[in-house]
Amino acid sequence: MVRANWTSLNGQWEYAVTDKGAARPESFSGQILVPFAIQSQLSGVATAVTDQQRLWYRRTFRAPALARGSRLLLHFGGVDWEAHVFVNGTDVGSHTGGYDPFLFDITDALKPSGDQDLVVSVWDPTDKGTQPRGKQVLQPRSIWYTAVTGIWQTVWTETVPAQHIKDLLIGTDAAAGTISVTITPSSSPSGTARVVARDGTSVVAQGSGAAGQSIVLRVPQAKLWSPDSPFLYDLRVTLGSDEVQSYAGIRTIAVQRDTAGANRIFLNGKPLFEYGLLDQGWWPDGLYTAPTDEALRSDIEMTKRLGFNMIRKHVKVEPARWYYHADKLGVLVWQDMPSGMLSTSEQAPPSDSRIFAAELEHMIDARRNHPSIIMWVPFNEGWGQHDTEKYVAWIKQKDPSRLVNNTSGWTDKGVGDVSDVHSYPNPIRPPLEEKRAAVLGEFGGLGLPLEGHTWIEKGNWGYRSYKTTEDLGQAYRDLMYQLRILVGEGLSAAIYTQTTDVEIEVNGMLTYDRAVVKLPPDAKELHAKLSSPPSVRDVVVSSEKSPQQWRYTTEAPAEGWFRAEFNDQGWATGNGGFGRPGTAHANVGTPWQTSDIWLRRKFDLPAASLTSPHLRVWHDDDAELYLNGEKVATLPGAVSGYSYVRLDDAAKALLKSGTNTIAMHVKQVRGGQFADVGLVEVIEK
Repeated sequence: MVRANWTSLNGQWEYAVTDKGAARPESFSGQILVPFAIQSQLSGVATAVTDQQRLWYRRTFRAPALARGSRLLLHFGGVDWEAHVFVNGTDVGSHTGGYDPFLFDITDALKPSGDQDLVVSVWDPTDKGTQPRGKQVLQPRSIWYTAVTGIWQTVWTETVPAQHIKDLLIGTDAAAGTISVTITPSSSPSGTARVVARDGTSVVAQGSGAAGQSIVLRVPQAKLWSPDSPFLYDLRVTLGSDEVQSYAGIRTIAVQRDTAGANRIFLNGKPLFEYGLLDQGWWPDGLYTAPTDEALRSDIEMTKRLGFNMIRKHVKVEPARWYYHADKLGVLVWQDMPSGMLSTSEQAPPSDSRIFAAELEHMIDARRNHPSIIMWVPFNEGWGQHDTEKYVAWIKQKDPSRLVNNTSGWTDKGVGDVSDVHSYPNPIRPPLEEKRAAVLGEFGGLGLPLEGHTWIEKGNWGYRSYKTTEDLGQAYRDLMYQLRILVGEGLSAAIYTQTTDVEIEVNGMLTYDRAVVKLPPDAKELHAKLSSPPSVRDVVVSSEKSPQQWRYTTEAPAEGWFRAEFNDQGWATGNGGFGRPGTAHANVGTPWQTSDIWLRRKFDLPAASLTSPHLRVWHDDDAELYLNGEKVATLPGAVSGYSYVRLDDAAKALLKSGTNTIAMHVKQVRGGQFADVGLVEVIEK
């Protein structure tokens, strides 16, 4: 939607903070730099605003000379949350929603000449309200960050003909090699709309038709958009005397079965493992707003440089410019809906539900032309989650060209295109399903505070903290080793937490100031290996798919309980796994809710030796494992799914043809509760 005749209104404005119900102030208290939120350093103010206050902006501008019939539009990229706009004292309109662009036709409010007076009034309840707000809170802590109030994206004016192009809807089909464009006119259309597609300076397709109807262009030997080749066709769209420039990337996204029968995410008809970063989109000096366009682009460039091909934009919607960079640079985007109503109830007051539904629709309408976005995520971890099935069906109907993740982490309702789990720090895989792909929506979170690069000197926070880059690097390599096996088992995508440190969080691959990369030097090579995973063969089947019988006791056993010759006839017999009923994604065959459990099981091995045996173990919490009487693993903490323990040469030597014994002790510490183990052979292709 690029036109030549536009003028930025970014820069110094006057501002004032009043009581929420106060009228326009007689005088303004100082200067604020737009488009930076008042809480940010770059605004020049850096002060908090509460839900009981109102933020006022004022500036003057000179309107361009308008030809007969021309109109002047006033655009706002984003204002959080409720905005009222006045031009020369005339109320030109209001808008609610912190993440979607909006505009007003201000032509009739303009004075014939001289300075035009522009005033914007903003009220933002932040976490005192139920509106979508993402991670903003009035009192930052833990994973919750500094609030953003007011104008946080570009403000500009634009001259257009009386009848002009109001909106474009761009669709593509990789199999057919087509680009479809539907033009929404500002008023009842007259005349013919025309679309021309170019590859550089060469016209490759063109078409015409009525405004409001789809104009389909067939591109010979179409170049497809992908992370490896993010090719974009330039578009020129005309309606009457109005003309806009745009672009399109031809690509198709779908869930299909791979050659092994597992559901995978397919891009342009081919399976692609998506490995990306959880991206909060926060800046130490600008908060929601990057200090420069180069900075905005740099996070995506670094993501690509380190071998990631995807970003999950986490409970925030970025300015259109960010998605343009994603389109140009070639990175897949999972787009979260900013969360509000932070509860786990499926019931929401009708007024709150209406606000959420309206802002969800506005988000999709504003960003759906970007080829980089391949998935919508309406909910995260149950935050404000409600009417999940209804929203998923509505999104699929509104935008069938993309996937829908019904909720990322913990509160899956069984609908949408993917089953999504969260696990910190170790990666896990949700159970494979008949129709949906298995994805890991969040994992990792390895923390490392680096002196001179933190938001605060003490009290920094990470899911698991390290003291040196070397220690963090080895821990990251261990995670990648585990993740690669899970990919071989059928995991279709994974998202590491996170792109940068944010305020007191130190989980980033980059420091908050973007000065230091904390991932190990071989990270890109580790990521490249994820596209060629091993296969996994069960040797001793776990209870994930079907119950397996064990001997067990919850009373402290006699000494030597783990030895092969130990007499366990007095122990109970039960089916795995063992744990608290209702544990997410766990097959509980025998309830276990005491402090400890001891397990034993015998299994037979054929004469052929194993090349790369691994324990496949779910331990929640601390676990010790034994093979034929010898301890082979001590696993502190908990995992929320099956992880892998590679058996070293000494442990491999314990395995013998014929009968073997595996034993396990699990101690409940806090939270969830589950125990199960099997043995697999990891086979490199």
